[in-house]
Amino acid sequence: MSVEGIFAVANSALTAQSQRMTLIAQNLANVDSVNSPEGGPYQRQIAVFEAQQLGAGAGAAVGVKVAQVVKDNAPGAEIFDPSNPFADEQGLVKEPNVNPVFEMVDLMQASRSYQANLSVIQSANTSAMKTLDLLK
Repeated sequence: MSVEGIFAVANSALTAQSQRMTLIAQNLANVDSVNSPEGGPYQRQIAVFEAQQLGAGAGAAVGVKVAQVVKDNAPGAEIFDPSNPFADEQGLVKEPNVNPVFEMVDLMQASRSYQANLSVIQSANTSAMKTLDLLK
């Protein structure tokens, strides 16, 4: 694979992981949002990755992209709080289905993947520079 292909693959992964981290940050920011614009509690958002061909031809590199963002339909907790303005007739308030611990673990995984792809770019850049030095 060419150096340009390595950069393209790593760059696609950086972009995808950056979008994933943004979604995780949104999930964490809305962990207490019992009322969303769509009505009801906030629903956790998940990035779905998909392979993406980078370039044309048989030897083209394959990277990754965020194919879509889906809402997690898992039910959230229900808290009994009849004084809450968002409580239903039984006095239950539906909480978002966001688990902060799970989101932090997911954020750490996305961050490590992002760092690994940065390391790939740095290594490829160093190798290319050393190759150019050999040709002098």
